[in-house]
Amino acid sequence: MARLPRIDVPGIPQHLIVRGNNRCTIFRDDADRMIYLGFLEGALRTCACDLHAFVLMTNHVHLLVTGQVDGEISELMQIVGHKFARLMNLRWGRTGTLFEGRFRSCPVESETYLLACMRYIELNPVRAGMVQQPADYPWSSFFANASGNPGLPVVAHEVYRQLGANPEERGLRYRQLVAAGIPGGELERIRTSARQGRALGNENFGNRLQASLGRPVAPTMPGRPRKRGQGEKFT
Repeated sequence: MARLPRIDVPGIPQHLIVRGNNRCTIFRDDADRMIYLGFLEGALRTCACDLHAFVLMTNHVHLLVTGQVDGEISELMQIVGHKFARLMNLRWGRTGTLFEGRFRSCPVESETYLLACMRYIELNPVRAGMVQQPADYPWSSFFANASGNPGLPVVAHEVYRQLGANPEERGLRYRQLVAAGIPGGELERIRTSARQGRALGNENFGNRLQASLGRPVAPTMPGRPRKRGQGEKFT
């Protein structure tokens, strides 16, 4: 079956997921994570992209990125993935493909789902049972966003800035949102959109994208239940 074209519209945030090939480990230690973040920061300086949230798990990465120019997100991911995979092969004496062949992406409606997607990303280690609180996991953007005044490589989105008139108000409000968690319905919508590479937003958002691109962008409704082992777990 042919792969669906990526929905890439400049100025609209994208939830990106890159996984290890056959779910293999991407980061064997903290030095690997530092290397990945270094390559990511370098690529962000050359690509017209803003990073709003991230988390580095053991065998996958979540990013929330807005590309300002068509194709810049793909360029960003290609630069980081190529450099990191090549260095990991040298560092660990490995061969073969490190990442899945294609990163996942879905556009996110800012007004409705941007903050939910940020929390989804930063709460990933909690849902995975790795830590009790997002503050216990150092390899995410939680500290930057919880401060109310994120610094590079994280760039505050306008919707995030509207949480408060100053960093103290924004930080407090964001920490409260994270502590409240994500309702089950929103959690499932985020997972479904990420899995299918379809738009995460309300009906008007989907209609606008569909009119612009000339093809369906909304997630499809579930059909027959998947067979055991057929689905993919998203934390």
